[in-house]
Amino acid sequence: MTAERRVKFSRMADGDQDDFALLDQHERASAKAVGQRLLATLEMLDDAPSAYRVSRSEHSLQCATRAWFDGADSDWIAAALLHDIGDILAPYNHDEYAAAVLRPYLREQCTWVVRHHGIFQRYYYAHQFGGDREARRKYRDNDYFDDAVAFCERWDQASFDPSFVSLPMDHFRPLVDEVFSREPYAACNILPAVRLPLVDARKAASRRNDAVSAA
Repeated sequence: MTAERRVKFSRMADGDQDDFALLDQHERASAKAVGQRLLATLEMLDDAPSAYRVSRSEHSLQCATRAWFDGADSDWIAAALLHDIGDILAPYNHDEYAAAVLRPYLREQCTWVVRHHGIFQRYYYAHQFGGDREARRKYRDNDYFDDAVAFCERWDQASFDPSFVSLPMDHFRPLVDEVFSREPYAACNILPAVRLPLVDARKAASRRNDAVSAA
């Protein structure tokens, strides 16, 4: 059995072109599995204790399921599914963590909303502790402000329901594979300053009809 090739150096300063070409080849191959690693990370969220009535992974599935049945596009669904992946590794800046992971692949609109959803979620609870529930207003002049409000209202804050029937994780695997197979940071995917709706009524109706037919 042939041993796997390794770089020759023990200090990066000593590497040559062949070494770094080999590393680039391996890292590109590894990057193709990012989407499936993220789905595995969703399941790991349940390792941390929680007082919610649903698990952290179930919350994520509920968000994505609501986005799916709202007719949302792939970027919005991926954002809804993965917006809390930083919960157990970055509990005090989980929104920044998730946005950093998603930014190379998703539309800027979606990653901005993920990056700021923490402060927008404060609207629903900050006043219970004497905080400012309108802290989000400092972003009111941002083009994506209304999108973040809608993301939290329709999907995030509403997805702690133990009676809700979510679509299974496997339903979202092909979508996740598609999103994370994109060329990182490609302008055709990042689409700066482009706003697309969270809800597509025609697509929503079609998906609901398909679900009824499959039941």
